[in-house]
Amino acid sequence: MDKILIFATPPVLATIIGSAIALFLSPGKKMQNFMQHFTAGVVFSVVAVEILPDIIKVHKPLFVILGFGLGVATMMVLKTATSKLESKPLDSSAFPLAMLMGVCVDILLDGFLIGIGFAAGAKEGVLLASALTLELLSLGIVVSIELSEMIRSKLRILSINAGISSLVFIGAALGSVILSKASDTVIETVLSFGLAALLFLVTEELLVEAHRQPETPASTLAFFLGFLLFLVLGMMS
Repeated sequence: MDKILIFATPPVLATIIGSAIALFLSPGKKMQNFMQHFTAGVVFSVVAVEILPDIIKVHKPLFVILGFGLGVATMMVLKTATSKLESKPLDSSAFPLAMLMGVCVDILLDGFLIGIGFAAGAKEGVLLASALTLELLSLGIVVSIELSEMIRSKLRILSINAGISSLVFIGAALGSVILSKASDTVIETVLSFGLAALLFLVTEELLVEAHRQPETPASTLAFFLGFLLFLVLGMMS
């Protein structure tokens, strides 16, 4: 448990650092686009290189289908629910509760995925925690930019990001406790759930947000650089 919480710390710090970058350095749209592509490549690499092989080698397709289906269904329900909340009219002075609820669920799930990664093995857990650190750095930037349109105090925005990022610890602890004495079948099912959640994160969150801006050769290259980086790290570790 202690080891998992230690590796859950960088994603928490990354969210706060991302918030500070957005508030004090004001990165442009091109830089945000580059980071989102790079992070998508990193997460996809961890899925392909570490998570997927662990799922395939157990050879229990029914449990893979069950876990993967539950993962897709859960992410679809969460996306639909948060989209409905965010579509409600909101004046500029209101507290963006709907948006933050969606972010909280996302961060809690990220922490749970770290717990899942360590259940599969230390190597998988470390690489997954590293990938999600980049994802939460990007998320911290995006959330702070959104909050700055409604909240004037930079300190308050930093405090909000610090508070919601701590949900990573809760998610990681839950994942660790639930899977600490789980059978191979349960771990197989949960890994399949995590696989679906990570693929959803890449295709329906990171890349969708990235494609809101015009594509450039640099942003496209960033995706493949992120994938290659963690492919090589996975081979070396």
